[in-house]
Amino acid sequence: MRWRYISEDRVSDSYGLAADEAMALRVGENHSSSILRLYTYQSSSALVGRFQRIENELNLDFCRKQKLSVNRRPTGGGAILMGEDQLGVALMLRDWKGNKAPRELMRHFALALSEGLLVFGIKAQFRGKNDLEVEGRKIGGLGIHSNASGGYLLHCSLLVDLDVTLMLRALNVPIEKLESRQLKSIEARITTVRRELQNNTSLEEVRNKMLSAFSSYFSVEFEQSYYSTKEMKAISQMESSRYLQKDWIFQKV
Repeated sequence: MRWRYISEDRVSDSYGLAADEAMALRVGENHSSSILRLYTYQSSSALVGRFQRIENELNLDFCRKQKLSVNRRPTGGGAILMGEDQLGVALMLRDWKGNKAPRELMRHFALALSEGLLVFGIKAQFRGKNDLEVEGRKIGGLGIHSNASGGYLLHCSLLVDLDVTLMLRALNVPIEKLESRQLKSIEARITTVRRELQNNTSLEEVRNKMLSAFSSYFSVEFEQSYYSTKEMKAISQMESSRYLQKDWIFQKV
């Protein structure tokens, strides 16, 4: 079985999110085989989950002053900071081995990610609703979105590295939540690939290991792919109609 593989770097938040959703629609409509997309954002973009109120999750004044872009994902989960040191992992498919249960698809997605990290000697586990953790420290956040065409979009923000100070200033971190977990600081709850390995592993190496792990886990061959003219048009329409619109980004949910 062959799936498509798309690799991109330093994309804008509006384009990156639009490409994920538009291509998941095409997969659902059977206009494309399943797709794995491994990409990075321009530094830095603050993204909230589908069902979050952006004013509660982000320090918008700080983001504005620092010229950090803000946007809303189609998938659930919490607010995240994405940039050149975080690997965006997007998997678009209709089902796997006939399974269309969202939670089960999320579990397989998390296992594939864990296998990729295990190549580096990092033992990660899927915890709670959407966290990929290493000994209780978050190394990735997961989310899922289903569309009307029957397609699924699975997201992961994999922390290869992270500017924790910038993240703390861009995101509204509830201190009482940290205290309730008896943690000294947010840093005690977060780790990165480079922190675990104690070296400056390149993002490209992590991307290659993830591609190999997904190929092995899902028993598929990946073919390097690019967007067709029709797909580029669909992405552009999705971007202009949704991810460049304040009504989408700042909606009250």
